[in-house]
Amino acid sequence: MADLRLEREFPTTPDNLFAWISDGAKLLQWWGPEGMHVPEHDLDFSRLGPWYSVMANAEGQRYKVSGQVTHVDPPNSVGFTWGWHDDQDQRGAESHVTLTVEPSGDGARLILDHRDLGDDEIAANHESGWTSSLRRLEAQFQ
Repeated sequence: MADLRLEREFPTTPDNLFAWISDGAKLLQWWGPEGMHVPEHDLDFSRLGPWYSVMANAEGQRYKVSGQVTHVDPPNSVGFTWGWHDDQDQRGAESHVTLTVEPSGDGARLILDHRDLGDDEIAANHESGWTSSLRRLEAQFQ
């Protein structure tokens, strides 16, 4: 199984960065790769339980992903399972994401761990998507 780890520094407090990775209204402002929007969702990583999002591109292609929030430890980390749905809305292989916030100099560091991604190609696709999403998050602090 392939794993992915990305780290980014943000010019904000750990508490504020945690809000950006857990609060549904804030998540919607950066969730999904650039060029995507989220017309349907139950994004709330501030509580345990189910979540889902449907991302759509400009051509109208839709991509659904869902899972369970497995832990919430404010202001340190959230964890959730992750599984893509196919065209018949059947959920595929499950992986796990942990978003960890820690103090860093004058700001905060976000560590994204996405584990059990299957093969290297799947991990590379997720790295591309998460990198694009994190650029959207970084833009919230500029």
